[in-house]
Amino acid sequence: MMKSHIVSFCATVALATVISAQNVSASPQDYEFQLVQDALPLAQDTIISVRLMHKPTGKPVGDAVIFATRLDMAPDGMPTMMADLEALPSEETGIYRYRTTLGMEGSWRLSLAAKVQGEKDTVQSRLVLKAKN
Repeated sequence: MMKSHIVSFCATVALATVISAQNVSASPQDYEFQLVQDALPLAQDTIISVRLMHKPTGKPVGDAVIFATRLDMAPDGMPTMMADLEALPSEETGIYRYRTTLGMEGSWRLSLAAKVQGEKDTVQSRLVLKAKN
């Protein structure tokens, strides 16, 4: 009789744990964009690659929809000096690639905004890379 109560109690605790885990929502702070390479050459057709990581698990996020991008020289005091970005197909889960022309040496800021499947809030990031000859 006592054994069945223990099994029942354990089953109830396990069910409650599963239900509460399903109700926990991640926040945008649980995700992080990272530059694959933070120094790039001055050139046409330069490829910028960023990785989106889910920090609690350390796993890449491959199903994000990046809906806003901007590349400018704000870190060097020139926010109006911008470069176009062209999204490229991904070759690896969690890696997002863009083609651009870095026409001036210095620090460039890449701003990104993304929606991650299953999350209600937007993940935003500002990354700084260096362009040099």
